[in-house]
Amino acid sequence: MYSLSRREVAEPHGPVAFINSDWPYTSGKRTRAPAKDTVSMALDRADLCSKLHILAGLQERDCHLKGLSIAEAPPAVRAYATAWLYGASCSLCPKAARHSDGLAVIVAGIASRKTGMRQTEAIQAIATLTSNNILLACYRAGLEGAEFWEDNHHVPSSASLYEAVTSNAFI
Repeated sequence: MYSLSRREVAEPHGPVAFINSDWPYTSGKRTRAPAKDTVSMALDRADLCSKLHILAGLQERDCHLKGLSIAEAPPAVRAYATAWLYGASCSLCPKAARHSDGLAVIVAGIASRKTGMRQTEAIQAIATLTSNNILLACYRAGLEGAEFWEDNHHVPSSASLYEAVTSNAFI
């Protein structure tokens, strides 16, 4: 199972190749040609998912301690949290994998678990990121927060999910 998860994952938009994967090659022989719509990503999916779950859990706890329950918040606030998480994921993954459909699907799955929002709604929030200033501000805060977190193991309050949501939305 581990080998399968490292080699290829069937996504709605085609298979996604990951780091340490020799797909489509096996023992130096080509086994099959990759599809033209294959998104090659220098992305370790397990590592990214682990980091995002940890970061989202820490931010969820921070929000809860300050009196904000993202899972019980209005849909707009959950979309802001998804935008923050997408920004964080873009910071944590290699540049080649940023803004890909595969990354959006990963983030939508985690956002669904953490916010209670449907995956289709999370994908929609990610897809319409640039059409809404609040979503864009939350995305930027996620980028900054995750970048700082990766080096310092904490998110500064100015780039936290709580601060991004409360400073950009009337709650």
